[in-house]
Amino acid sequence: MSAEFVGGRLNELLQEAKQEPLNADQAGRFESYLSLFLRWNMRINLTAIRDEEGILRRHFMESIACARALPAGIATLLDFGSGGGFPGIPIALCRPEIAVTLAESQGKKAAFLNEAIREVGVTTLVHAGRAETLGVQFDCVTMRAVDRMEIAVQEAARLVRPGGWLALMTTDAELDKLKNAAGAEYSWPQEVSLSSGEQQVLALGMLGN
Repeated sequence: MSAEFVGGRLNELLQEAKQEPLNADQAGRFESYLSLFLRWNMRINLTAIRDEEGILRRHFMESIACARALPAGIATLLDFGSGGGFPGIPIALCRPEIAVTLAESQGKKAAFLNEAIREVGVTTLVHAGRAETLGVQFDCVTMRAVDRMEIAVQEAARLVRPGGWLALMTTDAELDKLKNAAGAEYSWPQEVSLSSGEQQVLALGMLGN
């Protein structure tokens, strides 16, 4: 698949979602990411979605929407349980001012993430272990489709600095219980509908000072 095709298709999808298009450099990097992702997905099952269009819609588009919805002023971000790099790698591509760390405890997936950041040329860090062992807090922690999501949200909520953000990518049906798991210290000033058409939502929670 060519960069022109990937960039063109992503920009069509972005236009449908009434979002700004990617520039040529971003399009080329997303093409490299998709090509690598497809090769590795045949070996280690990064996602159950196998077709390129589905991957573009569910993983790429939702992650781009997340990147663009994150508030200004975020300097450090942790992608908790990054898996195939969503949304962390698209955030690094779309928001280069943010220092992104990808935390992934499964060794094969962490190996993919290291290869992916080299391939797309971002200065993202990979933590090959459980996120809660990092021992530092971040301006923002993102989370999408991790195992035991409610428990993971409790762990992720403790990694956000006061005044920082917890960004949850989930479904409308799951959102309330995940907000409750984060704790009463969080307020939720913004929710963004994502582009998959399957009641996917991004909820942004701010930790009180």
